Amino acid sequence: MTKPEALPPCIVLGLETQIGLAIVRELGRAGVPVIGIAHSRHALGLHSRYLARRIVIEQPRSEALLEQIRALGEEFGEIPLLTVSESNLNWLLGNHQHLGKVKAVLPRADALQIVLDKEKTLAVAESVGISTPPTVEPTSLEAIEQLARTLAFPVVLKWKDPNAIGPLLSTHGISFLKTEYAQNAEQLIAIGKRYQSLGKWPLIQEYCPGSGLGQFFFMHQGEALRRFQHLRIAEWPPEGGFSSVCDSLPLTEHADLQEKSLALLRAIGWEGVAMVEYRLDRQTGKAVLMEINGRFWGSFPLAVQCGAGFALLAYLVNGLGRKAALGEVESGRRCRMMSTEIKRLIRILFKLGKISDPFFKVAPGKELKRFWLDFFRAGVGYYVWSPDDPAPFRADLTNMLLRRT
Repeated sequence: MTKPEALPPCIVLGLETQIGLAIVRELGRAGVPVIGIAHSRHALGLHSRYLARRIVIEQPRSEALLEQIRALGEEFGEIPLLTVSESNLNWLLGNHQHLGKVKAVLPRADALQIVLDKEKTLAVAESVGISTPPTVEPTSLEAIEQLARTLAFPVVLKWKDPNAIGPLLSTHGISFLKTEYAQNAEQLIAIGKRYQSLGKWPLIQEYCPGSGLGQFFFMHQGEALRRFQHLRIAEWPPEGGFSSVCDSLPLTEHADLQEKSLALLRAIGWEGVAMVEYRLDRQTGKAVLMEINGRFWGSFPLAVQCGAGFALLAYLVNGLGRKAALGEVESGRRCRMMSTEIKRLIRILFKLGKISDPFFKVAPGKELKRFWLDFFRAGVGYYVWSPDDPAPFRADLTNMLLRRT
């Protein structure tokens, strides 16, 4: 009996969060030797037993990091590199000719720029028949004052390109807020005045009630090699943000919406992993597009626990040019991020004034009951804890106690 062919190593850049950790676990369990690169020795993923090698480069997106990547290429040959954040994707795209023999798995630069720009994303979505929230981009405080007389309230304010605006806000001493709410004209104008020194303002969108519905795809040459979807049960912050608890859904649900999501990704020319995120009003069944994440997403541990195999597909198909045979995707599983679950519960029970969405329905008893019952519910997994790889959980606890990252 011949031994199966040994798989070449894969570099995973960005081990600071549960996303990078989940990528490491998925690849490692499949027998891939994983080389992890982090910019902090406290990074969660560095503690995983599924790493074959651990590297810390304290300067993210630096010449030192490029030198390390090239050195790994010289040592192992043409091996793939996967990464997590938009910042790393953009940096790698700008330096793809300086990676030596290493092949970074990246989307097309023009497609990524559309995905990173909410206004462009919404425009393409409308062209393929996807419902989008009415959105305007103000260019001055005077424009906001005029809009305040005509808009239907409440409204939500979000930055067109959060990654680009962050450094500008920091330069002007203005805090970055992912989402803001205005219930009336006075509140909208007050928000507008906050950004007057910057000379740039967030997009203003119609408020859309509901829960987060995420549809996930691995696109290759215009076809979806893999699909997965989840519904957010709880979010952090409570009024909406990212998943703190989510459930995997059968692919038989929201099938028509999946096809529209695919049409959107094809129109953009997307290759690789992507999350198409909607706000779903479960009472009416209406789904409205929020954004596309053109990367591995925050709730990626749920996809790993359900056997979706997105990181393995990226490694095999995009990285090595090979086919991948995957099993069925599980549905009906739940995944929790305990650190944000606890923060969420504290806010709902004791700090209601910090919930910015005035229409968020508070049900403390219901929230408390679900929080405790989920510990005993079958099919519940965790973003960080895993019985076959417990060290990252211990590291996460230590980091929280010592308030370090």
